Amino acid sequence: MINAAAFKDCILCAYAALQANIQAINDLNVFPVPDGDTGTNMGLTMERAALELRKNDFPTVTAAADCVASALLRAARGNSGVILSLLFRGISRKLKGLTETDARTFAAALQEGVDAAYKAVMKPAEGTILTVSRLASEAAAKAAESGASLEQTFEAAIRAGDEALADTVNLNPVLKKAGVVDAGGMGYMVILKAMFASLKGEAFAPQAQMRIEEIVDSAEAKYDARENITFAFDTVYVVRKRTPDVDLEPLRAYLGGIGDSLVISDDDEIFKVHVHTDNPGEVLVESQKYGTLEIAKIENMVIQADQNAAGQKVISTDDLEDIERQLENMEDEPEEPEYAAPEKQFGAVVVAAGEGMHRLFRELGADRVVTGGQTMNPSTDDILREINRTPAETVFVLPNNKNIIMAAEQSVELVKDKRVIVIPTKTVPQGISALLNFNIDENEEPIVEAMKEAAANVHTAMVTYAARDSDFDGHDIHAGEYLALLDGALLGSYTSEKALFADLIRAFEKFDPEFITVYYGEDVEKDAADKAASAISDAIPGAEMSVVDGGQPVYYYMISVE
Repeated sequence: MINAAAFKDCILCAYAALQANIQAINDLNVFPVPDGDTGTNMGLTMERAALELRKNDFPTVTAAADCVASALLRAARGNSGVILSLLFRGISRKLKGLTETDARTFAAALQEGVDAAYKAVMKPAEGTILTVSRLASEAAAKAAESGASLEQTFEAAIRAGDEALADTVNLNPVLKKAGVVDAGGMGYMVILKAMFASLKGEAFAPQAQMRIEEIVDSAEAKYDARENITFAFDTVYVVRKRTPDVDLEPLRAYLGGIGDSLVISDDDEIFKVHVHTDNPGEVLVESQKYGTLEIAKIENMVIQADQNAAGQKVISTDDLEDIERQLENMEDEPEEPEYAAPEKQFGAVVVAAGEGMHRLFRELGADRVVTGGQTMNPSTDDILREINRTPAETVFVLPNNKNIIMAAEQSVELVKDKRVIVIPTKTVPQGISALLNFNIDENEEPIVEAMKEAAANVHTAMVTYAARDSDFDGHDIHAGEYLALLDGALLGSYTSEKALFADLIRAFEKFDPEFITVYYGEDVEKDAADKAASAISDAIPGAEMSVVDGGQPVYYYMISVE
């Protein structure tokens, strides 16, 4: 039987295991652009559940499961985080009214979670976390129905899940070409195996730390710990802010350029950073521009991997758990989101990164702007907070990124006394066009139609850099090269901007555009942006050209073609 205490320990162990394997999961992301990686998003989503569980003991498994479901719902980031929250929301529904649960009920709860996830995804794709969780839950239900014990039921789920995970490389053409399994499916199996290890007494919360080799033994997914280390030093530190409203986005962009596995969390007084880097000294020096360094932890992961491989005791900071507990105790209780009573019929909340983009959206009439986008997917709670601060009866939400749409849609059921409509914009230029067609003097239905139509008429080109070496869609890509994407598809990789823009211009000409807008990012000088725009304008003289300082991170250029 699983009682409340056992369920709590299972989730804490799952969170610890997920944190230990974030980079291994992230490395399975095959698309070479910088993005909000699957492991990072799942880890940040689970973090809220772990924090909430640690605050309390629970009388029933129902109460513990409800706590987890509520925390995950609000903290969900990216599509992988949202699907994870849906899986646990279904589990909590099936465990309603129970003090503890047996094998049969828990297996049914796993299936309820899968049903909730499939229903929420408009076009469920096989070869993903959905496939892995579905086949694992079906095996668990079959075993439980035949009279299997709880342990045997978990074993059946894990066997089926491992087989399904290994098969994702065959079900998904992109994964097959890259020769890797699905990242979300891997994350799900990390969680499931950690929960089982907790139930068997092989892992103990909250100190549980599991290596990828220990929890994933699928023949299709073997990893060498050292080979997966891109940057040597695991660096964690806390800085007391110079001012409560200090802008950390420049720091985020800087750290993202010299490391990976970056997570920054903050409140009004401090911010905490986790990053893998080869230059921890530079990281700490740069961060002190934003406040006063209070505490830091730096560990050499290469040495740790060598020690682990040799069967030696891994050298680590002796007081890491004490530090983590101290930091958690520093956090204030989360405040209830501010609520603005409706003063008008319609309002708008948008998601965007970069001061220029923020300014532009506010000028176009957005009531609130959620900071986020590629590499920094906001949580459902982040979006909900700004919806509540919008003084309107009906709030339109523009996610402006395909990996944020599901998180935005989850906010709909959390809002009280306001109607929320998500316009599923996939890019910032789509969001701008939609907002330009946001006519508050119209009725709701024509507004929705006009905004969706405007977004659909926008072609978006993105210019960024390759975050990793990759053989993707026929392109031999090397880290650091320029990448051009058009409407989400990779156009090519380039060592020179001239060749990149030549390909973009040829692609634009096919659309016979009337309007082209070049939004340049924080790493691009205005002269360079004007030069790029002139090249496009010379080749397509019939299009009206505009150049806007977007100040966005990650993307050197976002180009709207209409």
